[in-house]
Amino acid sequence: MDAANTLTLDDVSVNRGAGPVISGVSLTVRRGEVTALVGPNGAGKTSLIEAISGVTPHATGSILLGDTPISTWSRVNRARAGIVHIEQGRAVFPSLTVRENLSLTARTEPEIEEALAHFPELEKRIDAPTALLSGGEQQMVVLARAFAARPAFLLVDEMSLGLAPVVFTRLFPLIRTLAESGVGVLLVEQFTHLALGLAGEALVVAGGRVAYQGPAARLEADPELLRRAYLGGAAA
Repeated sequence: MDAANTLTLDDVSVNRGAGPVISGVSLTVRRGEVTALVGPNGAGKTSLIEAISGVTPHATGSILLGDTPISTWSRVNRARAGIVHIEQGRAVFPSLTVRENLSLTARTEPEIEEALAHFPELEKRIDAPTALLSGGEQQMVVLARAFAARPAFLLVDEMSLGLAPVVFTRLFPLIRTLAESGVGVLLVEQFTHLALGLAGEALVVAGGRVAYQGPAARLEADPELLRRAYLGGAAA
């Protein structure tokens, strides 16, 4: 069966502890496009992404892959259906080599080679344990593993966290490359203007709710609109 072309949230809320951390989120991520999810720290962005990938359950609403509800699916089954989650913190397996890390998602050697083509630095370190790589190189391994998995949808949570600016500005264009290859990308990023520059659509969440939803270019061109959205004002 062909991979679905849309990943849709309908009025989704996620709870932590006694109450919701984010509520009433409706959005559609389309293959071939980047959607930016931005907002202040603690607004619920990571919780929302974790609910989509199945790391944590959502409290209300529905999540659909194409027309198929996936709310009851396990994280493993969502990943098998093409939903790949890049979590915060460069989730590599440090005792494994670069090649072994890529082999966790690649099915064939050509898929490994195709992923490495985007990261010439890694080809030189292919047999090195990832524990010996720099933070930037480890993030390259994470991205290369995502390329090798050939996802339908990629959820990226704060890819730039802990990286030097010269490193993440080198990595960011690869998100666009993934989208242009037909992947739907939902991008959570602390560097708002970089995320908006990559995205077609954007959501700003503040105070646990959607404060803006619409074209990323509109937010990028209007700093006052972006400021109001970050403060939780109705900016849609």
